[in-house]
Amino acid sequence: MKIIVFGATGNTGSRALKQGVMRGHEMTAFVRNAEKFYEQQDERSAGQVKVVVDDILNPVSVGEALSHQDAAIIAAGHAGQGEEFVRLVDNIISQCEIHPSFSGRVWVMGGAGLLPIPNTDLIGNNLPGFPPAFQNHNRNFERLLKSELDWSVMCPGTMIDSAESASSVHPHVTTETLPLKVPKTIQDLSEADLAGYLFSRLQELDVAYEDVVACMLDHLELGGPFKKKRVGIAYPGNRSLD
Repeated sequence: MKIIVFGATGNTGSRALKQGVMRGHEMTAFVRNAEKFYEQQDERSAGQVKVVVDDILNPVSVGEALSHQDAAIIAAGHAGQGEEFVRLVDNIISQCEIHPSFSGRVWVMGGAGLLPIPNTDLIGNNLPGFPPAFQNHNRNFERLLKSELDWSVMCPGTMIDSAESASSVHPHVTTETLPLKVPKTIQDLSEADLAGYLFSRLQELDVAYEDVVACMLDHLELGGPFKKKRVGIAYPGNRSLD
């Protein structure tokens, strides 16, 4: 499978490249800094990855890089970049939509605050106390809702190195709900109290970068179970009640 990773020198993108190579995929890295890329990748991975060095906000460059790709992983930027983050995601999505030889399968990185909270009709990003910058994930999600692409949004909590993870078990994956077990009485809380409750449990959403990447690479097929879904991921024991 031919997969392009935007933001391939970041914590998520670099791991996506390595895992993709190990799985036998044809990987393309879209980066701004080639030197940083080669410093990060081992000799085997670097030798098997096509590298495109250009500006991710340049629609022509992004469009050319998408030629004949089967899937795209958008791991570039972060919510704290504000308008630039929204623009770069919109640029990539727009080029994916119009490119005649791109399959249409896209993974976009979001965050746990984008997931509906069980037993409520709220998401964390809209609660008091959550960083205003997280609203940029909401804007990217709203952009995707208007798209006919086969997209999924990965919504992890804090991502950590595998060595830091206390759990070695296979993660539990949810769609359209936060992967936390919460009581039904949570719906009686004020929004401020609900935010406080979630903050007290955020550590339960810690998940290894490698598990996040593996989930995306496991679900690259068109028309799969995560099509047009927000995807949560956590370790068993923390998942929401069915």
